[in-house]
Amino acid sequence: IRDDVNHPPANPFSQGVDALLYENARIDTVQWHLEDLIRDPDLPGDEVRGLKRRIDRCNQERNDMVERIDDWFCAYFANAPRTPGARQNSETPAWLVDRMSILSLKLYHWREQTDREEATDEHRARAARMLQTAEEQRRDLSQCLDELIEDIQAGRRYMKVYRQLKMYNDEDLNPALVRRKNGG
Repeated sequence: IRDDVNHPPANPFSQGVDALLYENARIDTVQWHLEDLIRDPDLPGDEVRGLKRRIDRCNQERNDMVERIDDWFCAYFANAPRTPGARQNSETPAWLVDRMSILSLKLYHWREQTDREEATDEHRARAARMLQTAEEQRRDLSQCLDELIEDIQAGRRYMKVYRQLKMYNDEDLNPALVRRKNGG
């Protein structure tokens, strides 16, 4: 709605899975645009460093949010049966949802490129091909998510939340941050 990475979050959902999904999409959107900003070749070094740190924080928030969504899915599926021979799925529902969120951003931006009036016909045609590919990927991922949920509910598959265990933002684990914290 607002093309501003500094706009304060305004989640219209107060709680539940809708609030989690909205927040995940918001974080993905902010991170997408921060990644665009950092690629400006004329950006001064101090701004690059600031953006990189902000991208790292955003990525940590994204990972934490996906894990919260997976926690919700685990609670939702807590009473699902597990049939003999049920297989664990390595990709969780929340990580599929996150991939679909990012794909939605790609769809939006490829669609924008197909409508750019100042772009060449060749550019718009390439954008249209990429948009078509992204739409196919969305259909595929949507089907995969539906099938995974059906399989978990039926007991044919099960999920576990594997924590990402990110270390790069932790002052006690990242070597550069440990040195800085210890005055070295």
